[in-house]
Amino acid sequence: MTSAVRTDAPSAPAATTPSPAATRRVLAASFVGTTIEWYDFYIYAQASALVFGATFFPSTDPTVGLIAAFATYGVGFAARPLGGIIAGHLGDRIGRKRLLVYSLLLMGVATFLIGLLPGYEVWGIGAVIGLVVLRLAQGLSVGAEWGGSALLSTEHASHRRRGFFGSFTQVGSAAGLLLATGALAVAQAAFGPEAFAAWGWRVPFLASAVLVVIGLVIRLGVEDAPEFQRLREAGEVRRLPVVAVLREAPRGVLVTIGLRLVQPAWFSILTVYSLNYLKEQRGDAQIGVTILIAVAALSVFTTPLWGWLSDRYGRRTIAIAAAAGIGILVWPFFGILESGSPIWVWAVFVLGMNVLHDAIYGPQAAWFAEQFPTDLRYSGVSLGYQVGSIFSNGLTPLLAVVFVQWAGGDTWLLSAFIAFYAVLSILAAAKAVDRSARTAREARPATVAEPIEELSPA
Repeated sequence: MTSAVRTDAPSAPAATTPSPAATRRVLAASFVGTTIEWYDFYIYAQASALVFGATFFPSTDPTVGLIAAFATYGVGFAARPLGGIIAGHLGDRIGRKRLLVYSLLLMGVATFLIGLLPGYEVWGIGAVIGLVVLRLAQGLSVGAEWGGSALLSTEHASHRRRGFFGSFTQVGSAAGLLLATGALAVAQAAFGPEAFAAWGWRVPFLASAVLVVIGLVIRLGVEDAPEFQRLREAGEVRRLPVVAVLREAPRGVLVTIGLRLVQPAWFSILTVYSLNYLKEQRGDAQIGVTILIAVAALSVFTTPLWGWLSDRYGRRTIAIAAAAGIGILVWPFFGILESGSPIWVWAVFVLGMNVLHDAIYGPQAAWFAEQFPTDLRYSGVSLGYQVGSIFSNGLTPLLAVVFVQWAGGDTWLLSAFIAFYAVLSILAAAKAVDRSARTAREARPATVAEPIEELSPA
């Protein structure tokens, strides 16, 4: 173990000279692997809104069953920091690639077993326990996944392309949402409402096994991050990187937690709670499912676009503007859903997801990596990202139901909660290190080498 010399500001991910073919393989591995991870995670999220209340938590009061289903959804987020801590410790010691293979295997097994899990009527409380345990496994896996995938892509990039390269990890979330929503929509249409609620929902869970095999084949064919390989060869790997990051880079951890608040909370409203809200207010969530498929498909393109724009115009400026936009849009959002106007419902989802959400999410992998030095980076980004996710994505669906009940069916308290998170994320963005191309000339050493070939968003 060595103690590397620290600087006042965290180092930007150093650029290296990977071959163009190696770079393309890394980006493919980041995109495909993360897509599969999020497919599995979102399948659970949407099933919790549609069928898990009745299947695993039967009750005379449907709201009680829904709250219980969303509580198990939140359990996955509670496990994510532990997954991030474990993966961060190991990833900063043995490398990013191996942890990404392990996380994909864990997610695949857990999701497949959920598809086989009997309901409450068959196993009673055992079904509930099994669901919670498997959801915990999903949370551990996602907690391990994101940091490694983000670093694998950004640590192959030059300072001029970190936002764009890192967005390939982020695109996996949109693609996973697209696949998950599409799979559930196909299952609903193919089996009908009664059969889908009884057993048809299991098919998308079981089908994930095929996707996991594809992802493993791709990930096993890539090399670890060159920057980390140099660190390991120089003997500069930390013995306890998680402890070190809390001691030496607490600002980075707090900033990344703050940056993580409004975007996933808003995402939960768009992709999870809105389906239940439409179902309750209009008796049918199908329009929401259809729109989610469309905006998720569009996010495959808008997410890297925002990553590229952050390289040109700065991550801080874009994030502050987008967070402010979310804090404003959330107030008329539910009224627009209630109106039933197809044009306005479509417009608010496209604006909310593809403009405001993606503007924050696209550059996030690169921006988080820029908050920490190389030897502590996996631990730092994982800890900040996953702790922030607990307070945002993990709690929002549950709190949404509770807040609306407290307000007598009105959504003002829920809107105030999202707006409050928007303010916190704006404050964090103002304090975050921004090493995008716009500011790199002042912040980056002139001796860092550039890659032979760079990708462009075109």
